[in-house]
Amino acid sequence: MATRSAWRSRAKLAAAATAIFTGGAAVTIATSADPATALKLCTTVPVRLARDTITAASIAFDYEYSLWGLPEGSVERSKVKHEVHLRSAHKLQELCFKNGGMYIKLGQHIGQLEYLVPQEYVQTMRESMLNKCPVSSYDQVCEVFKQELGETPDKIFDEFDPVPIASASLAQVHFARTTDGQKVAVKVQHTHMTDTAAADQAGVELIVNTLHWFFPSFDYRWLVAEIRESLPKASSFMCDHQELDFLVEAKNGEKCLDNFQKLSPHIADFVYAPKIHWNLSTSKLLTMEFMDAAHINDVKAIQRLGIQPNEVAKLVSQAFAEMMFKHGFVHCDPHAANLLVRPLPSGKRSILGEGFFMARKPQLILLDHGLYKELDLNTRFNYASLWKALIFADANSIRENSVKLGAGEDLYALFAGILTMRPWNRVVDTAVDHLVIQGNDSERSELQMYASQYFPQISELLRRLPRVILLMLKTNDCLRAVNSSLLQGSSLETYFIIGKISSEAVVEAKKLQRKSLLRWLDVWLEEILLEARLLGMQIALWLLQLRRALTGLS
Repeated sequence: MATRSAWRSRAKLAAAATAIFTGGAAVTIATSADPATALKLCTTVPVRLARDTITAASIAFDYEYSLWGLPEGSVERSKVKHEVHLRSAHKLQELCFKNGGMYIKLGQHIGQLEYLVPQEYVQTMRESMLNKCPVSSYDQVCEVFKQELGETPDKIFDEFDPVPIASASLAQVHFARTTDGQKVAVKVQHTHMTDTAAADQAGVELIVNTLHWFFPSFDYRWLVAEIRESLPKASSFMCDHQELDFLVEAKNGEKCLDNFQKLSPHIADFVYAPKIHWNLSTSKLLTMEFMDAAHINDVKAIQRLGIQPNEVAKLVSQAFAEMMFKHGFVHCDPHAANLLVRPLPSGKRSILGEGFFMARKPQLILLDHGLYKELDLNTRFNYASLWKALIFADANSIRENSVKLGAGEDLYALFAGILTMRPWNRVVDTAVDHLVIQGNDSERSELQMYASQYFPQISELLRRLPRVILLMLKTNDCLRAVNSSLLQGSSLETYFIIGKISSEAVVEAKKLQRKSLLRWLDVWLEEILLEARLLGMQIALWLLQLRRALTGLS
């Protein structure tokens, strides 16, 4: 009976997918202004959709058949479930590799969801997706160059390495040297990504929604929405000329640096983005200054540069807090491959002075500016207010601002827990280090247990949150991973920085809102109180550092 039911579900899934796509393909070719491109699209996408359908049906059948009749909570069910998770993760991994493009992005994203999806999926994706991205052949690279600049790379550059130095889900990067001798990095878009991006997005969405229809407990619709926000925008679904525009990416980088110069001049010198060679850049090619720097997760390389990893962690926290709470224009893909570190260039000011090897200050280099999000004034104010409340363990303010951001009265505590990766009793603990993550195995196991226990509520929360807040969660997860690689956990210093900048942003916003003298006095008193609380936190931080130093000497 179970087998017949599962196979019926599998057949329905395949039939629905085939019917939906066949009608769409016919309409696309008939109405296209470029039938050749539309034909190419409509002959490529069915193969990918067929893989989607077969993989989804196979996974669904495996779960329903393998777990049938096994009592909930039994040892046997747990063992079989682990085996099914592992088999299914490998099937999904194979699908991502075969389809490439957005599917690699999907696999990478699953690998970051350590506490929200089964560990078997996280481990499988993390071990493979970050270092096995697809690589376009040199012939494909030349094809893009001829389409965009009219010549092959060897005719445009004095030197062009045909082997990419890096490859990601959407593009790959080559080292080159311009005719005037400048070293540059050339980012070339994968051709298959351009051809199928919108259709791939629709295909993944179809499969996830259909699986949820047949199996209501499988609810990852929020993940599709988050992935959709994480991709550069194509013009429309099944359109004739879909562009993932690198010129927009270049302008985002310039706007980011301009914001630091105007709104955060005190750290503007410490944040950098490569200069763009506009005459050698198009929507599918981006030529930029080549950066000699260490990756942010390469602690030994950072130390060899004479830079302390904890200084880098503080700079990362400060830069992104300024973006989120003050600029309202946020780089939303700050994983380790997109962040580099080098010593502050000579001629620029150094906080600790020149001539001391260990006093070299870091400069943070931001790469890949394709995914930015603008926060409107209300969202920015509420998000800053929420983080201020989290830092100071203000339960009422946490609830109030979580509700304003879309978490609801019923799930605000869960929202706070996801943001901080702390259980509620720690979130509202008044200890100065209540949010610090140790990163040990017992702590990790506890978080995974909570995620498993509250999975339906987590799915509902992520479904209802606005897309912009989902992107802030993604950014938060990336920054937590960066901090963990630099510090093997998190530190009180980084939370002090977040508390200080979020508090400043809240006070500044209230000053703009208050018109009467009485309300201005209210804000002034609040500012004094905040300064006192931050001072108390700073003193606690100094005492903690002193205790560590004394412990190290003993």
